[in-house]
Amino acid sequence: MSRAQVIRPAGAGHETLYVLLSALLIVLLAATVVGLRGEREDEVSIANHQIDARRDLNAAEQGVFTDLWVAFDEIQMLREENTAAPTVTALAEEGLPPFVNDASSDSRGRHQWQWLAAGAYLGSSQDAQVAGSFLLILPANADGQADVWLRRDRAALVPDDLGQEALIAAGWQQIVSHYDAGVTRQHRH
Repeated sequence: MSRAQVIRPAGAGHETLYVLLSALLIVLLAATVVGLRGEREDEVSIANHQIDARRDLNAAEQGVFTDLWVAFDEIQMLREENTAAPTVTALAEEGLPPFVNDASSDSRGRHQWQWLAAGAYLGSSQDAQVAGSFLLILPANADGQADVWLRRDRAALVPDDLGQEALIAAGWQQIVSHYDAGVTRQHRH
């Protein structure tokens, strides 16, 4: 005679409940840590006459802007050596973008560069549909920062005055760069 014995599971419902509660606790703990340690993304406000180099420039303009920042360091070194700012021809002979005419300059608006006696380089765009005209204003002293301005129409005439108010009135926009953790993808404590 065979006898069948029924064996019930030992608290399977309770084990499932404990696993779900543990998972919920882990999710709540993770959400709390992220909420407390997460970075706030504060927008940096810029003035009406300014444009952000990352967000407001097209690819060609970003390329020229980056070339100008790199060239600025070289210009400052040449300026210290010669006690005068280098000519556009000298910068082109050095092969320094954006002053040199090459394939890159052709694809970025074919700027015609000239030195302005007031202390700036003016790059007049030959194709305003691709990129606007640039103005690189050198600082008065060797340890100052350059100032870069952009005008996106064909009427980018040589400015009479390089003062901020005069440039704004003439339709130029100052290019600014704000690098934050959201851009650099670095988190420093």
